[in-house]
Amino acid sequence: MSEKAGLTHIDASGEAHMVDVGDKAETVRVATAEGHVKMAPETLALIRAGDAKKGDVIGTARLAGIMAAKQTSNLIPLCHPLMLTKVSVDIEEDGALPGLRVTATAKLTGKTGVEMEALTAVSVACLTIYDMAKAADKAMEIGGVRLLAKSGGKSGDFRHPEHRK
Repeated sequence: MSEKAGLTHIDASGEAHMVDVGDKAETVRVATAEGHVKMAPETLALIRAGDAKKGDVIGTARLAGIMAAKQTSNLIPLCHPLMLTKVSVDIEEDGALPGLRVTATAKLTGKTGVEMEALTAVSVACLTIYDMAKAADKAMEIGGVRLLAKSGGKSGDFRHPEHRK
């Protein structure tokens, strides 16, 4: 690993610290992440039909993901509190899993990126799906949480090599 690619939250003595972003330029920053919840076909059918005991699984998970993105700095040490201008959470059926695929996008104009906000939104949306459907299927599996793309800032753009879109 080169010096430039080193860990930014660790100082010379090895101690964790919050990065000072005060001198960075404000740019439009966007990040998209994804994850999935694999489940039994019967569980997916139950969710699709709206028959889960706890209610609207997809709607509740979408809202939980949006709320989580806004709370990222309270959940992840050393993350900066951000003034997000957009958070979207999309949840789609994926018959190949079978299960639900969650995609989240976070956006702002600011001095630091929104990758953690997008990843947090996906993670909490997936956890909410599990929570709401666990009565029907405790064997569900959460996986594939990853950053798909980011743009803006000094480090430039990133696109995951396996990004579908």
